[in-house]
Amino acid sequence: MKTTPTRISRRVAAAALVSLVCSAALTTPSAQAQAAFPSRPITMIVPFPPGGPTDLVARVIAQKMSESLGQPVVIDNKGGANGNLGAMVAVRAPADGYTLLYNTSSITLSPALYKNLSYDVQRDLAPVALVAVVPLALVVAPNVPANTVKEFIAYAKANPGKLSYGSAGNGNVTHLGAFQFVQANGIDAVHIPYKGSAPADIDLAGGQIQFMTDTVNSVMAFVRDKRMKMLAVTTAKRMALFPDVPTLAESGMPGFEVGAWQGLMVPANTPKPVIERLNAEVMKALQTPEVRQKLALQGAEPLGSTAEAYGAYVQKELTRWATVVKQTGVTLE
Repeated sequence: MKTTPTRISRRVAAAALVSLVCSAALTTPSAQAQAAFPSRPITMIVPFPPGGPTDLVARVIAQKMSESLGQPVVIDNKGGANGNLGAMVAVRAPADGYTLLYNTSSITLSPALYKNLSYDVQRDLAPVALVAVVPLALVVAPNVPANTVKEFIAYAKANPGKLSYGSAGNGNVTHLGAFQFVQANGIDAVHIPYKGSAPADIDLAGGQIQFMTDTVNSVMAFVRDKRMKMLAVTTAKRMALFPDVPTLAESGMPGFEVGAWQGLMVPANTPKPVIERLNAEVMKALQTPEVRQKLALQGAEPLGSTAEAYGAYVQKELTRWATVVKQTGVTLE
């Protein structure tokens, strides 16, 4: 059979159509979105109030990511329920990389604390990177007549039931850190939960509460202005920022070490290329001298990790805090 120009043109047209269909399959909206990511502003949910220790570090990271990504990374504070309200906002968001959750260690405390938690951290969220850790410090109000841990324990025991300690919220690491201190030393004190560290710090400085274990970056300004007294830090070794302040391990609690770590997560099923891009941007930010200097000034230690390593760390912390919470007997509705 003779091949005519018309038949050839038909074959060419058919081949072109097949090529076009294949090309369209490779450039679905999802693939195009990933290739262009990010093409619009990104929201970073901080599940605690503005001005608190988590918010302070998150804003440093968000600003550097904005510069690198070429799109604004906007902080959205959604405080409440030990970070769970903000986590739920993230869980319900589209899994496209445009909603980030700047979470803390509280996300691994909540499953052990809350009887009816409305989300599952490992099922509903995907890890991006471990970002930083902030040590806690045992601080007391300026009118408390104690300048050492030993003196404070003696004072507390001489006033059973009369002292109160604050925290950034029920079940928060600042709560459990103080709870462990109180239990270990046989202190009878009342816990007063706040909606974040900032309001608790103000009341502590004003003498409305007597002590707390709060993050170093949240209390350092108060300590330097002598509106609080820092009796100890919860790190294994003394901090360079406060070389004269002993650790709790040095002060009669050997082996005691607690830190408020922070990380970045996204809704489950966020495309892997998007998670990899976000991880790369976090790692890039943490390696810049500017960010490292800003974190150091807050007493925060930059960490960084792969998404997979962060997922493994979350699993380890879930197991760890389940044991601690069981020992303390703390439960929340």
